[in-house]
Amino acid sequence: MCTRPLKAALYLAALNSIGAGAEPAPAPGAAQQIARAGSQPSAAGPAEYFTGRVRVDPLWPATETLNASGGLVTFEPGARSAWHTHPAGQRLVVQSGVGLTQEWGQPVQEIRPGDVVWCPPGVKHWHGAAPFTALVHLAVTGTVDGRNVEWMEKVSDEQYSQR
Repeated sequence: MCTRPLKAALYLAALNSIGAGAEPAPAPGAAQQIARAGSQPSAAGPAEYFTGRVRVDPLWPATETLNASGGLVTFEPGARSAWHTHPAGQRLVVQSGVGLTQEWGQPVQEIRPGDVVWCPPGVKHWHGAAPFTALVHLAVTGTVDGRNVEWMEKVSDEQYSQR
């Protein structure tokens, strides 16, 4: 289920235990890279895909070696995404505030700092801030054939207020 939050500490512990001790050898000439804070401009979430004020701070693009992009998304109180799906899924890590998320046909769920939300490929959902509290989440989104999202209709005020 897309909206089932997991606690970040448990998730990170599980990730650390997978393949422990089996790190791949670095590619010849490989070196750490640092993308400096502020090196990519923030962008307003387009009104076509969001309701309310939303800011997207891109962190990294999908590449050949890591086929997932990352971004920090800030939703002002009451702001939310439109319904959408991801062809390769998406993880949301709630950084601050209180948010809401909903999978199509399921109840709206509240999400809080430390929660990790897994949205499986092709699952229709939305996410955003609670009515009176902003939300900041890290979005890590997989890519298939250069695409990472399929946007659909906007979430109505009636859908948003179902709790």
